[in-house]
Amino acid sequence: MSLLDLLKSSLPADRLVLDPDVVATYHHDEAEWAPYGAPLVVVRPRAADEVQAVVRACLAHETPVVTRGAGTGLSGGANATAGCVVIALDGMNSIVEIDQLERYAVVEPGVINDDLRTACAEHGLWYPPDPASSPWSTIGGNVATNAGGLCCVKYGVTRDYVLGMQIVTGTGDLVRLGHKTAKGVAGYDLAGLMVGSEGTLGIITEITVKLRPLQDPQRTVAGYFDSIVDAGRAVSAVAAAGLTPSALELIDRQCLLAVDAWKNMGLSVDANVVLLGRVDTPGSIGDQEAEKMHACFSEAGATWAAVSTDAEEADALFAARRLAYPAMERLGPVLTEDVCVPKKHVPEMLSRIEQIGIEFGTTIANIAHAGDGNLHPLLITPHGDDEARARAQAAFATIIDAALELGGTVTGEHGVGLLKKDGLVQELDPVVLSMHRAVKAALDPHGILNPGKVFS
Repeated sequence: MSLLDLLKSSLPADRLVLDPDVVATYHHDEAEWAPYGAPLVVVRPRAADEVQAVVRACLAHETPVVTRGAGTGLSGGANATAGCVVIALDGMNSIVEIDQLERYAVVEPGVINDDLRTACAEHGLWYPPDPASSPWSTIGGNVATNAGGLCCVKYGVTRDYVLGMQIVTGTGDLVRLGHKTAKGVAGYDLAGLMVGSEGTLGIITEITVKLRPLQDPQRTVAGYFDSIVDAGRAVSAVAAAGLTPSALELIDRQCLLAVDAWKNMGLSVDANVVLLGRVDTPGSIGDQEAEKMHACFSEAGATWAAVSTDAEEADALFAARRLAYPAMERLGPVLTEDVCVPKKHVPEMLSRIEQIGIEFGTTIANIAHAGDGNLHPLLITPHGDDEARARAQAAFATIIDAALELGGTVTGEHGVGLLKKDGLVQELDPVVLSMHRAVKAALDPHGILNPGKVFS
């Protein structure tokens, strides 16, 4: 029996997507220029046992399986390979349980990040990880890439909130990992191992995440700077002052202009770079921290800085930060970086990015989760310009080199996927790289789970 016939006999008919035009929409994620192929079929399961049936069928036919959520990834981690089966988990989108006393939620992988946050808020609870794609990205995808976000400078990344999960293994077994209790130290942390594994070690069919009480009201501090390096100095100054903001975001003029051209928000009139800080410490201590952050901005060279008293205006500034990437995409293909460096090196790294743009004749805009050193240079090229594309790719590699030289890492939250494979080899000791490959071989002995991703 062919693989296609086996899938048809194992699953309800509406789970298989065969229309070539529809299948084409599942070929790749949002990573510019990452290679991809045409899958044999796309399967949209509705339950864990259906995912298990797909994996077992693929094992029988030695066929690769590529798992995806909403397809918002920026590293090529969800890109199809020729002849593979794509499992799209966006239809598994139920919030199974929210436990107010124990402060956890159980969700299927296709739940949208913002939908979970909204549901938790109704119970007086909060799920902190908030990637800029939170209105569209799924919890399963966030777990697969260990996504970060705007508030993660204070509250941590996705890994810090995953208690447990249900997965289908590379051998076709359906198992549970982790725990729901406040503590759980029995055995190896296999649930933690799955976080950030990008579908190479197992297919996640359910996730248990821990929750916090609702966040306290925030004060917003905004600063305008003439240069991106001055803004970087302000970031270092905030860290040196002992402050832990609930957000500290950077947006440069090119991004502001793109957002204004798209949404007419009028944000690019007065600044070359905007730094947005937030403090959620309650009471007078929070007021003092906001004023201290304001002083850091001013002393680092801000042309204007203020603690905002207008919540609507402050929310508009952060909305512009979330819109920056899609706004830049409207101008041409965008190759997105995701390096992370120590906070003390943020000014130096931003300076190097500027110089790399000049060296390679590439337009580079900048947004950043600046408070934790996670920088997202956006390399923009004209449509159809192969020479500009080649220069941008060379600049991309040079930015990775610079981040590693400063003691950084090749990815802070987007994952390795296809775009950062060479960078990972640079970053990891050969022995450590061998350890990674040994784990992959042990948990996916037949090599069918997202082959060719993460490792060369």
